[in-house]
Parts: sequence; structure tokens; C-alpha cells
Amino acid sequence: MTTVEQPLDVLLSDGTTVQLRPIRPEDAPEIVAMHGRFSERTRYLRYFSPYPRIPERDLKRFVNVDHRDREAFVVLAGERIVAVGRYERLGPASPEAEVAFVVEDAYQGRGIGSVLLEHLADAAGRNGIVHFVAEVLPANGAMLRVFADFGYQVQRQYADGVVHLSFPIAPTEATLEVQRGREHRTEARSIARLLAPRGIAVYGASTTGQGVGAALLGHLRDGGFAGAIVPVHPSASTVAGLPAYPSAADAGQDVDLAVVAVPPDAVTDVVHDAARAGAHGLVVISAGFAESGPAGAAAQRALVRAAHLAGMRVVGPNCLGVANTDPAVRLNATLAPVLPAAGRVGVFSQSGAFGVALLAEASRRGLGLSSFVSAGNRADVSGNDLLQYWQDDPATDVITLYLETFGNPRKFARLARRIGRRKPVVALASLARPPGVGDAPALDAAAVSALFAQSGVIRVDTVSELLDVGVLLAHQPLPAGRRVAVVGNSSALTGLAATACAAQGLTVADGYPQDVGPSAGAAAYAAALGDAVADERVDAVVAVFAPPLPGQLADPVADFAAALPDARVTGKPVVATFLAGLVPAGVPAYPSVEEAVRALGRVTAYADWLRRPAGVLPELADVDRAAGHAALRPDGADSAALLRAYGIDVVESVPAGSAEEVLAAAERLGRPVALKAAAPGLRHRLDLGAVRLDLADAAALRRAYAEMAPVFGAEVLVQPMVAPGVACVVELVEDPAFGPVVGFGLGGVATELLGDRAWRAVPLTDRDAAELVDEPRAAPLLRGHRGAAPVDRAALVDLLVRVGRLADEQPRVRSLTLNPVLARPDGISVLHATVRTGAEAARPDTGPRRL
Repeated sequence: MTTVEQPLDVLLSDGTTVQLRPIRPEDAPEIVAMHGRFSERTRYLRYFSPYPRIPERDLKRFVNVDHRDREAFVVLAGERIVAVGRYERLGPASPEAEVAFVVEDAYQGRGIGSVLLEHLADAAGRNGIVHFVAEVLPANGAMLRVFADFGYQVQRQYADGVVHLSFPIAPTEATLEVQRGREHRTEARSIARLLAPRGIAVYGASTTGQGVGAALLGHLRDGGFAGAIVPVHPSASTVAGLPAYPSAADAGQDVDLAVVAVPPDAVTDVVHDAARAGAHGLVVISAGFAESGPAGAAAQRALVRAAHLAGMRVVGPNCLGVANTDPAVRLNATLAPVLPAAGRVGVFSQSGAFGVALLAEASRRGLGLSSFVSAGNRADVSGNDLLQYWQDDPATDVITLYLETFGNPRKFARLARRIGRRKPVVALASLARPPGVGDAPALDAAAVSALFAQSGVIRVDTVSELLDVGVLLAHQPLPAGRRVAVVGNSSALTGLAATACAAQGLTVADGYPQDVGPSAGAAAYAAALGDAVADERVDAVVAVFAPPLPGQLADPVADFAAALPDARVTGKPVVATFLAGLVPAGVPAYPSVEEAVRALGRVTAYADWLRRPAGVLPELADVDRAAGHAALRPDGADSAALLRAYGIDVVESVPAGSAEEVLAAAERLGRPVALKAAAPGLRHRLDLGAVRLDLADAAALRRAYAEMAPVFGAEVLVQPMVAPGVACVVELVEDPAFGPVVGFGLGGVATELLGDRAWRAVPLTDRDAAELVDEPRAAPLLRGHRGAAPVDRAALVDLLVRVGRLADEQPRVRSLTLNPVLARPDGISVLHATVRTGAEAARPDTGPRRL
């Protein structure tokens, strides 16, 4: 949410940045100035009259609001107010408010109206308003479209020459779809303007040809950039053989991008100069910002603030640069002197140094590049922005990412889940948590991989793997299944490949591995590969070749690599490990069979994910979000009321501190009962004697309490007995990197010791919940292990969906544990719940659009 002290930056439909904040009394002169810039038509459509000037009484009311019953937001381009939107409650405590907004003529048609409506609806909803009404003249088609296109269920009435509109403002699937569609288009356009500029201004290039700026200028020029290159220098008339200018605007060229390699204290001046030339964005190579300490962090914030006020986006600072291999652009605004060949793979790197190595290795592997962005400190442009751009980029088929941290993990997961259905996303993500990102225990590598896989992201561990998978995706079709044919001329290599397949969860097809023997000629090898590709039992082929010993072959110069089948014809992926000779272009070659099979395994898992239907967020009719919120008191939570609001019933527990209280509780609950130590960590520890079951008479109760109290304390819990079942554990934790995540596993000391938990990020779809139930290694116990009856899996899935919904809607809940949950063939019983609350956790991917 925006406040007077914390304005927000938002993107317009053309990718321009503007600022949005609540109106202030001191805005009065700017409101008058904006009104003076309106055309007569704009004034008439807004006020239903000529309204040539704002009377003092109206002006005072316009700029003084209580931010509850009356709210107004202004939009600023630079320091100038260009739009204002407001709502006013229709009477004390009314659930309805009238909404209206007006946009300066020069900024109309750029999406400001929809941005204002999003933020006004959000603010109104937080103040108890549920409906907006509006009055619009029939001639104001643009304003009518703003309301009609938003996804609201708008009711219209025409009376007295005015269209009266009324609509509920609570977010719905329809409004979220519209909002996210606009988010996608605006963010994609803001990046497109950076990667396909008409002209580039270069700041910081020396006349001596030395230094970072000169290198950047040289790479731009030598790369054949198709647009104008404008060196900006305070005194020189030429730099690197190109005309130079003291200001970018002096060149008289269309400058869309500024590449900056000046000292940090000079960057703000560059921002203003580039803005005067009409630039849309900055690529700041300069270091000395947030990575250098608090002073640098403040300078970085000032840089972004100045750029956004000027309508520009920022790549960096402290970055390697950006590149686009499109022949119509030929942009190399990076510190890499030579780019990989043009291709179909988009590359994002958060690290500049890492990006250099990545580009060099991509060139060596022959991995063709469509575009490249190094975000450096990621002060503004992030991997999420590039995902939005690459989603519809016709030049990009595969997306590869190197991520050190997640600025907005929920948004990343949402975007990847959508984009991964159209284009594969491969991510090398560091598991190291940077300082200040939280003190909660980090998830292990398996959990992180599961969270990526939930969104269809192929997670890899090394640069080599990133390129291994990228090359395979760029050149080969996806496998239709997990059945692999291994064909080679070495029993050792084919055996290694078969073992590697098992390790990656791939199945060696019947009749394989096939070893043609070291003395087989190229024709026999080609025939074996051809048979494998044609085999209906095979989904992918692993081809291995070891150089034969001298004298083994009749034709020692035969081209065995030419025997590899063309995947474009066969429709089945082929990976190769040739220890002699070069494989043809288009066939991914790996130095070892393990690397080849590992890449194939990663891609096969992605293909499996694609074949599974996308999950949905189930409708839960008995969820009462307001009641759940009311259960969260300032000092904690009423756990039972909170869970009950989400349709989760917990078996009643009665605390007792003496034998007499135990007997009274048992009498009220009805015998037999269970007696448990009250400490949360002991309530399920039957193995320690902290739980006593089936206590049916007073003597048994007294005896059990007398034995437990000296060991575990006087405080115990009394519960009615429920039917036995398989003990399960459901957890919710707020991970500092991924946000709220839900875990599921079976109960017991052994599974806790082994960390046998499956994890998924919130919100949970029905498919996410089902996968959680099936993923733990001990899950066969739920399916009827060794003759036992299978438990009610649907009840467990429903429970997990409800926990996920609670986590999504109640950000004050920082952790939740249901332990144990007894799963039976006829349903489930939740025996205990522990809830920990705190300050409302940030939900950066919720609410109205903002940068």
C-alpha cells in the first residue's frame, strides 16, 4: 500500500514509470496548474460543466482528505502532477463510495486510469467500502472503458443524460486476470525499450581508449549496433572516432538508452541529462553503490528515485550490461568483447562476473543467444521483468536464469508457472542466504528444488548444468516419456549410462542398453541408433562412443558422428557422449555419460510437468476470512477459532494441572481418554511415555498422571480417544526467500530425523496439495502398505489446501504446526495445533500493481 511518506512507482502501458501517492494539502498549487493544462473537453467530461477554474473552497476540499472516508491519489511525472483519482464514502459508515478521476490530456490513453482504480479500490476495501459508484457522461468513452475492461461486474443505468455505474470492488479471478495481464504488458514493454533502442548515449568513455566506458563504446561500435551511438563527453568533440557531445540532447538523435560508466557521485547528473534527451532507460555499469555499504545503498536509492521520476527504468548498477543479437539491433552494451552467436536462448544473470563466464562458456558450447541482461545489484530491473519480456518474445524459445536472491519469490513462482507452459525456464539459484534476509532455518536443497519444480522451473546446481540443459532444450524436442534407449560401442560406457539413468529416475527401455561392440563399423552403429529411434518403446536416446583400439576397424576414418539421427526428423531427443570426433551441430554433446543423462533427466522432469494438467485453486465454501482475522489477537491467536474459520476442526484438548482436574476433564469429555504432556514438543511422544492412551477408569487416570507429572510436569492435556490412524504432520513456515511454504510428512522420530518432508509454496492448488501427500518417501504407508487399508487421501488433500489458503490470507500467521494428524480410511483427525503469530508478513505479489 502507498502512504504519504512512502509513494509508489508504477508502470504505464507504454513502459514509462510514474509515481503514485496520496494527495497532500501542499499539492494545491500543482492541482491548479494541472487543471489549467486541461483541454475544455477534459474539464467538461470530468466536471459536467466548463469549470474554467477551481474555486478556493473546492480546492481546499480536494487536497484535504482523511484517508479513510475520503481518499485521493495523485500521479506524478517528474515533479508535475498529471492525474488525480479520488473516492468519497456516501454517508457515515456507508459501504459505498463514489469514485472519479481525471488525467491530463498529454497522459491520457496510457493506462493511468486503470492504475488509479486499482489503488483506490485497494484503499477503499481496507476501510470497509465494498462498492464503488460512478457517474460518467456517455461521450466519455475512454472512462467507460476503464470500468468495463477491469473485470468488475458493472451495473449500468442511464438517467438524466448520465451513465450511472455501480460495482463491487472485492478482487475476483476476473479482476486479477485483468490486473496481471496489464502488469505483464507494461513490464514487458519497459524491457523491450531497453533491448531494442533506436539510439544509445554512452557516458564515461575516455578519449584515451582506456577504462570501462571506452570498452563499452568499442563493443557497441564493433558489434555493429544498428542505431545511433552518442558518446557524451564534457569537452571532447570526438571519442573513439565518433562525434561526441557535452549533452545527449545536443546530438539531435533519438536516444532511448543510456549506458553509464561514470563515478557514483556523477550518476544523478547523467540521469537528468539522459532524461532531457528522451531516454527510456539506464544501464549503469558503475560500481560503488549498495555493494559498497550504507552510503552506497543510499546513493543507489537516489539513483532509482531520480530515474523513476524521469520515467526511466534502471538495469544495475554494478552490472555487466545488456545485449540483443537480433540482426536488426545488434546490441552489445556489455563488458564482453564478443557475444555468443545469435540463437534462441535468453540469459539473465544477477552477477556481472558470473555473466562474463556464462557468456564465454555459451560461446564455447555453441549455445546461441537471443538476448542477455546482467542485473548487478538489481536495484530496479529484475529477473521477473525479463520473464515478462521473454514470455512473448518471438526470438526466445528457452529462458536461463542465474539468481543469487529472490526479490519477489511469490511473483517469480506465479510468472514461471505461467511462462513454463509455453517456454522452459532453467534456473541456477544459490542456496546461500545473503545477510539480512532472515534468521529462520533455510530449506534444504531438495526442498528448494521441489519449490522450483512446483512452478515448472528446471533447477540446476552449476554453470555447466545450466548450459547442459540449455543446449538440450535449444536443439532437441521434449521426450514423450521416461523410457531411454542406450546405444554404444563400449560395454563400460553403456553400463555407466544405464546406471546414470536409474539415478535420474529414467527407465532403460526393454532390450537396452545395446552394445554394438568395439569392432562395429559406422554403418552398424547407425543402424542400431536408427532402430532405437524407431522403437515405439523408446522416448529418448543416449548415444555413446569410445574410440576403438588401432586395428579393430576395417575403416579407421569412418565418420561415426554422422550416424547420429536428426531429432528434427525423429521427434525424439538424442544426447551424445563421443570420446572421439565431433558430433554434428544440433546434437547436444557432453564430456561424460553422467552429464548427458543428468541433462536428459532434468528435461524429462520438465516434460512430465507439462503433461500434467495445471492445478486450480479450489472453491472452499466454508472459509470465513473475516473470522480468521478476528481470531488473531494483538497478543497471539485463538488457534481453534482461526482453524475453525478455515474449516479445520481440532480435537478438543482440556488442560489440567492435578489429578482431580484430570478426572473432571475426563468426565466432561467422556471416557476413554488420552493423557498427554502439555509441552508442544512432547504431545505426540508416545515413545517417551509422554502420551498415555485408552484410559477408561479413574484408577488408570490417577496412575497415569502420577507417573507423568514428575517427569514431564504437572500440566497435562486430556483428550477424547479417536480412532487410530497413520500419524502425519502438516507445517506452515514463513521462509525468508520463498515466503510462506506448506510442508507435509509422516509422523515419527525416524521421519523427523531424516527430514522426510515435502514442501510447496503458497497458494496451494489442488495439484500442489495432492503432490505433497504423495511425495514423502514414507508416503506408501498412506496407500495401504503391507495389506493395511489406504487412508482417505482426499481428506488430507483438502486439509492441505485449507492450510495453504489460511497462509495466503492471514499474513500475521508466521508458523503453524498440526501434529499429529491421524489419517484413516474414513477421514482424518487433527489432534493438536500450534500457531505462532507476528507482525504482518510482506506479501509483495498481492494488491495493486507497483514496481
